Amino acid sequence: MERALTLYQTTIGKKAVVALTGVILVGFVVGHMLGNMNAYAGEEAFNGYAAALREVPALLWGARLLLLIAFPLHIYTAISLARLNRSARPQRYARKVDLVTSQPAKWMPYTGLILLAYLLFHLAHLTFGWAGPFNPENPFDTFVRGFQDPAISAAYIVGNLALGLHLFHGVWSMFQSLGASHPKYDGYRVDLAIFLSAIITIGNISFPIAVLAGVIQ
Repeated sequence: MERALTLYQTTIGKKAVVALTGVILVGFVVGHMLGNMNAYAGEEAFNGYAAALREVPALLWGARLLLLIAFPLHIYTAISLARLNRSARPQRYARKVDLVTSQPAKWMPYTGLILLAYLLFHLAHLTFGWAGPFNPENPFDTFVRGFQDPAISAAYIVGNLALGLHLFHGVWSMFQSLGASHPKYDGYRVDLAIFLSAIITIGNISFPIAVLAGVIQ
């Protein structure tokens, strides 16, 4: 435990924690999006998917517990890492040459803040029923009637655009943080980052757009 805590205090240790918690969060986001795809199959399929999750409480609460640990640890460590990097060079460079990935990296704090706000709104809307229409007996009804409100749909679209940008840099840098980087294969890292961020962004944004367009009713 002492060695683990000592490693965590280093830049390498913090990057590894951000990467590992990022893997958990990416896995959840992908699974969540695929599950919501049941909306295209109709009310019965979507509600059946929601009911199936509740029928396995060990799996549901296990996933929730893992997220409750991974999400705040990801945020805290990312902020701690940024402070550590800033303290290592208190003065700005006289001349700074940006790398190819520096721009997405610069956006990470801002997309992270947008994502935090989006997550809180998402929970308030679909989990606790504090924002927008809510029918605990019919998740599909909550899903559709919520996205029929242009303001709610706009919030989801903005949130998922931020998610896509955050994922792009996160997935790209994840392998490097875990020591799985090589010039020969770095091009594949970029391809994977583009693919995952694009698929997740398009998939999630398609839900409010499909409801507003009357495709999902």
